[in-house]
Amino acid sequence: MMGGVPQPLRAIGAAAAVIFGGMLGLSLASSITVRAIRAAAEAKRKTVALPCGVCRGKGFYICKLCKGNSTIQWSPLYDPVAINPCVCPTCDGNRVQKCLNCLGKGYN
Repeated sequence: MMGGVPQPLRAIGAAAAVIFGGMLGLSLASSITVRAIRAAAEAKRKTVALPCGVCRGKGFYICKLCKGNSTIQWSPLYDPVAINPCVCPTCDGNRVQKCLNCLGKGYN
């Protein structure tokens, strides 16, 4: 035992590494399997599902708050004199928002 790790401690370390490696491998394999099953189910659902009636299958529609202008008129207090244009908080200035009916998928 000159300057090395004692034999019992080495055995415990090796056992811990095997257990940790096995758990990591099992976790990785199960997450890949679950993701593949979800992707297959989503692809099947997409082929047989009807298009969303709200966004007509696009997944997005014109922002209902700013009506596609990307800005809204806002005043910190009700003061008709001091009205400032601000970026729309719903669409973040993109002029479109994700369909809330189909959550942006385009189908129900």
